[in-house]
Amino acid sequence: MNKNKIINDPVYGFISIKTPLLFDLIQHPHFQRLRYIKQLGMTHLVYPGSLHTRFHHALGAMHLMQLAVEHLQSRGHDISKEEEEAASIAILLHDIGHGPFSHALEHTIVDGVSHEKISRLFMANLNREFNGQLNLALSIFNNHYHKKFLHQLISGQLDLDRLDYLNRDSFFSGVTEGMVSSDRIIKLLNIKDGNLVVEEKGIYSVEKFLIARRLMYWQVYLHKTVIAAEQLLVKILERARELALSGKDLFATPALKHFLYHDISESDFAENEEHLQFFSLLDDHDIMSSIKVWQLHDDFILKTLCTNLIHRNLYKVEISYDMPNEERINQLTAEAIRNLGISEDDSSYFVFTDTINNMAYKTGNTSINVLMKDGSLQDIAIASDNSNLEALSKTVTKNILCYTKF
Repeated sequence: MNKNKIINDPVYGFISIKTPLLFDLIQHPHFQRLRYIKQLGMTHLVYPGSLHTRFHHALGAMHLMQLAVEHLQSRGHDISKEEEEAASIAILLHDIGHGPFSHALEHTIVDGVSHEKISRLFMANLNREFNGQLNLALSIFNNHYHKKFLHQLISGQLDLDRLDYLNRDSFFSGVTEGMVSSDRIIKLLNIKDGNLVVEEKGIYSVEKFLIARRLMYWQVYLHKTVIAAEQLLVKILERARELALSGKDLFATPALKHFLYHDISESDFAENEEHLQFFSLLDDHDIMSSIKVWQLHDDFILKTLCTNLIHRNLYKVEISYDMPNEERINQLTAEAIRNLGISEDDSSYFVFTDTINNMAYKTGNTSINVLMKDGSLQDIAIASDNSNLEALSKTVTKNILCYTKF
């Protein structure tokens, strides 16, 4: 069978699958599952075009890795065919541990276990299945390989993961502020003392990248209506788990039922492979099919929350730098209790507060270093003449107040 395939991608054109091992990994059910997990969770309820998946993103990131490796090789840096394949595998599988609706349900279905940890478990599982052929990919992914720049291409302040998702999310959402010149940035990458750097003439492209990331967070990822939809989804799963753990009968697919009816800790997940096998069967369809059925459940809260999501009757969300007024929260809570006939304890499903954070650039060990013409290295925030970059390195925290409209 010919395993050297090309895929027509709407963002980059043709993407090549260059080795039989990459083809086999893409064909594997663990990876094919990503076709049914939306890249942007509930964002399509705000931007209708953003229906792309983790599958699209993983292939795009792999494509950018291939371009980056080819460029670095052309600059005279030694990257073997084995290292190129391993780096491509590592970035292809970097998001394989995402659960349904990506980040929206990350800490609801499996509490305290991040998608990065689950990705490592999946990769270790695949490595056993493929008789150790992923050893080098795992070493690069876990930052244990001596060529640190290969890991930095996968996970860093200017990694190929971010380059792909900014352009891809911008393309599908229609929010053009997220578009960045990934080709130019890749052409200006270099290696200094074993670490990834950007040449001085790439400063403005990196500035644009950091500003685009900040804008995409406020306009797309943290858009108040996206927050409203994702918070509603989280509250639905919280109520479903509460009912399930109290012994109530709930419709669910076997995979979802496993996580609703078991309180699984991080150590449980790592030690018992059964949990990973059930997780490998979970995607967006498990959640949405259940929510459609739960509209008819006899629990008033679950029924109401599910009906609201299906009908796009989302929470009202107010975002502010200041803490929400306690008197206003009490007023909204009393209104929910009166209108819905619920207890004060249950009112937290309809009126609650939370916080959101946005930090476009983080200084420190993973800084974006600029290779100056004199051979010295400078942090992008220092090398740039744009004073806004210093502000981008500060975490902006805002408070949100969510409540049901009547």
